[in-house]
Amino acid sequence: MRIGLSGGGATVDRMVDQAARAEQDGFTSLWYAGAIGGDPLAAMAVAGRATTTLELGTSVVQTYPCHPVLQAQRSAAVANAIGRGFTLGIGPSHRPVIENVYGMSYDHVGRHTEEYLTILSTLLAGEGIDFKGEDFEVHLGAGLKPVAPVSILVAALAPRLIRVAGERTDGVILWMANARAVETHVSPRLRAAASKAGRSDPRIVVGLPVAVHSDEAEARQAAGEQFAGYGVLPNYRRILDIGGAPGPAEAAIVGDEKSVRSQIEALFSAGATDVWAAVFPVGADRAGSRDRSRALLAEMARR
Repeated sequence: MRIGLSGGGATVDRMVDQAARAEQDGFTSLWYAGAIGGDPLAAMAVAGRATTTLELGTSVVQTYPCHPVLQAQRSAAVANAIGRGFTLGIGPSHRPVIENVYGMSYDHVGRHTEEYLTILSTLLAGEGIDFKGEDFEVHLGAGLKPVAPVSILVAALAPRLIRVAGERTDGVILWMANARAVETHVSPRLRAAASKAGRSDPRIVVGLPVAVHSDEAEARQAAGEQFAGYGVLPNYRRILDIGGAPGPAEAAIVGDEKSVRSQIEALFSAGATDVWAAVFPVGADRAGSRDRSRALLAEMARR
């Protein structure tokens, strides 16, 4: 099974140690959130020097604050620094962040993302571009080309971006989408769009909080407390509703080993190609809680 973990660490040394251990334990990937180390691409460049087979990906980098030309140049630089490709998960983020933090308009998020992908994918292929859209205008010859392909995934939860991901990229990277949401909403739309565009089967990387714990109620309470913020952001609220989950606590994968194993297997049966586990602690023994979850996930990843 393709099972990965959230990447990151408080220091550079911890990031390196985490990556090396994840590869040794048989995990397939590490996924770095946008705030990790101040810049997930920098964190991945460091972790990539300590690993050889572990997939490194972003989950995700925001499109609005970084021009697609700069994003392509940064991505190529990271691939060249580690000597291999990686997976670039991108997304337009959320209206409260883009408008209230960056002071930018979020009115045409679908159009923005489509134009962004056109520029980014062209440049990462090592080609020049002459493009004039509604949100971007770029006239540039071939720039820095990555030594190996940089795969692109889109943080797509709504129909338009799921379609765009299927038509133009290698797939989607999700957060807070449970098995029901994947099976009924994401997978059929994504696969139909990819098939119509003549693309190979797309990836569906499903990210959810995970905790192996004998008291499910206690674990769900902990998930509800630690991930409460995601339940009020409109994009996540929509995918939670599609999945029939009242909130992050109900979307989280929790329970004893048998239960968690069954829930993860259900994600793959629903159409997931990869599971990205955001392991979270439950109870007083935080380290022991994480270790118990990690042990099961590593065992499943090695299968």
